[in-house]
Amino acid sequence: MIQLFLTVAFSAAPFTLYIPPIRSLNLFVETVELLLRDAVSHTLSVYPSLRLAFSRFVSPHLSAARR
Repeated sequence: MIQLFLTVAFSAAPFTLYIPPIRSLNLFVETVELLLRDAVSHTLSVYPSLRLAFSRFVSPHLSAARR
């Protein structure tokens, strides 16, 4: 029985290396939140410009297709 316990314990030990400590996980979550917040603010400021550029590009093609 002890052999089975030791086998399971030592085979599971490498998997603990893939799980980060809680303080590293908190730092990771905070970094992801900051990245998403910056990306959303940048996307909201760029979106109207992209929409205007797209409409200027597509509008002549649509009006030509209607004729």
